[in-house]
Amino acid sequence: MSFNTFGHLFRVTTWGESHGPAIGATVDGCPPGVALSEADLQPWLDRRKPGTSKFTTQRKEPDQVRILSGVFEGRTTGTPIQLMIENTDQRSKDYGDIAQAFRPGHADITYHQKYGVRDYRGGGRSSARETASRVAAGGVARAVLAALVPGLRISGYMMQMGPKAIDRSRFDAAVIEGNPFWCPDPVAAADWAVYLDELRLAHNSVGAVIEVVAEGVPAGLGAPLYAKLDSDLASAMMSINAVKAVEIGDGMAAACLTGVENADEIRMGATGPEFLSNHAGGILGGISTGQPVVCRFAVKPTSSILTPRRTINQRGEEVDLITKGRHDPCVGIRAVPVGEAMMACVLLDHLLMDRAQTGGQRGPIGS
Repeated sequence: MSFNTFGHLFRVTTWGESHGPAIGATVDGCPPGVALSEADLQPWLDRRKPGTSKFTTQRKEPDQVRILSGVFEGRTTGTPIQLMIENTDQRSKDYGDIAQAFRPGHADITYHQKYGVRDYRGGGRSSARETASRVAAGGVARAVLAALVPGLRISGYMMQMGPKAIDRSRFDAAVIEGNPFWCPDPVAAADWAVYLDELRLAHNSVGAVIEVVAEGVPAGLGAPLYAKLDSDLASAMMSINAVKAVEIGDGMAAACLTGVENADEIRMGATGPEFLSNHAGGILGGISTGQPVVCRFAVKPTSSILTPRRTINQRGEEVDLITKGRHDPCVGIRAVPVGEAMMACVLLDHLLMDRAQTGGQRGPIGS
């Protein structure tokens, strides 16, 4: 039994391990005739790749993606698209000390308990290295979305690092890609740089909260119960390495509101219904409203740190363990492009399902 695939019609299967020869994804269900090349996918991978600043792992991977099938003369054929990214900077010797010991906070112990065997080199299949495959697949989804829904735009950013949150009154989308944290608040970004540098030098790490927003999403995507747009989004984001919580719209904060405060009131605009607020995050009853779809997820602190932690080994002996190697002091930084990719894959999947079921027809309002 294998669970390496997600999606209903637009289906993505990822494969490979952190220290194997390559990683990649097989994308099935992509419509034919969409312009696609490796040059269309590479910019998204460049945003995620390691070693881009002192605040990310110094593993040097070019993350060059190759399209092995599913594209002919620059256009998708409708057959499976095979994507491959070679691993070129593995240092498996860094993990020799943990071959028999279980790193606290990692999946080492659960993998061993379930399978009786595990790839200890960088976490193997559970490594965040796997997310490069998702970003490549997300690039395919973005290309299709650009062809089918030209006005749709997906953007992600870090809104909190540890206890330090952005000030939304200073939100400036223009600065998001101008700092190493994908932070829309320039004051917070400067503060985070000092804070994370201190943690990094102290051999520590910290968590983060990422927000991903999709604007221009058509109304009507999703289904009432078992293929809700928000439940599929939550599942997709929760499947990202180190994610421990997901929110849609106001999320947990909605529990603090009254019904009067929470209801997104509606008026009739010149081109159709207009919502006066967006507490629901662009999704009602599992179906998109046409408002921005807002998803937020929390990433735990990186478990691989140079500070000794108490654990046990496979013989059941108690040991103190230092995890050597090259690791992100805040893995949430590189989670931003991954969250965007998962949003793209889920939205395309639901767009294709809607076209199959309804043909894109909508109930008339105001006619």
